[in-house]
Amino acid sequence: MTLSEIEHEHGFTYPPLYRQLDRDGMLDVGEYGPDWYKLVFPTLQDRPTLLLHADDFELLNIKSVAEEAASLLDEDDYRRISPRFQFIPFAQTGAGDHYCFFASGQQEGEMPIVLLWHDEDEAQYLAKNLQDFIFHMLLNSMADQDTYNDVSDGEFREQLEKTMLTHARYLTPEQAQILQTLLSRDIIDYEVALPKGRKEAHRGLLTDMERASLRDKLIPYEKFDSCFAYSTAS
Repeated sequence: MTLSEIEHEHGFTYPPLYRQLDRDGMLDVGEYGPDWYKLVFPTLQDRPTLLLHADDFELLNIKSVAEEAASLLDEDDYRRISPRFQFIPFAQTGAGDHYCFFASGQQEGEMPIVLLWHDEDEAQYLAKNLQDFIFHMLLNSMADQDTYNDVSDGEFREQLEKTMLTHARYLTPEQAQILQTLLSRDIIDYEVALPKGRKEAHRGLLTDMERASLRDKLIPYEKFDSCFAYSTAS
């Protein structure tokens, strides 16, 4: 299966950036299976594929994209997606929610990226296009060191530096420069305010407030984080 075949089957056109990522091998993550992290993941770390180290992001290979796109159209699929909406998945979370191109939501040449929740009949806007989505995910990665899995400061910085080597060319010059500047910072500990006065400890190169400010400045999107119902049952 190729991208062109998927386009023909579903009657849409991928953003040029996604095709560029495909030509450059940035979507080549192999076949997932029980030994993927042991056998395949180590071979990708020196030249990270698309958002390899992003939290809760599993890139789909082209074969899986075709399979998941078909399943979303299945009338017997439990999500019962309305025919008014066209979602083309390209990645998923560990829980099985899908990162999708919102093909039927395209406006002025921009195809939004949404997260299709599998246990709720809602889709959440994440970015107005793929380039902004990549920048947003890299910002998230820089703000949140994976202390839960004991990723050291050295490993954290090395992952980000190698990621920027393969990802910078897909960003705007300003986006790339901002991320390179963040990489030169010291790692800090900070707290994120939660409801009912609670706080959560985080560690990274920027705080959640800085991340929100940079997002609003560099990739503004009035629909960011808003949701809409996608099911025929809604």
